[in-house]
Amino acid sequence: MDLPKDPVMLMSVINTKLRDTYSSFDELCKAMCLQKEDILEKLEKAGFKYRPDINQFR
Repeated sequence: MDLPKDPVMLMSVINTKLRDTYSSFDELCKAMCLQKEDILEKLEKAGFKYRPDINQFR
């Protein structure tokens, strides 16, 4: 799956998958063969941080 380049859209797609399918960001990255650090870097640059307690980026 191609992920959006826009960080807000990327966050939305990732949060939807976390809500609907995956119990953690690690699980999502492993299942989708995504580079965790790349996604974290893109989202953190846009001001989003993963919150494992709610399984979302905010």
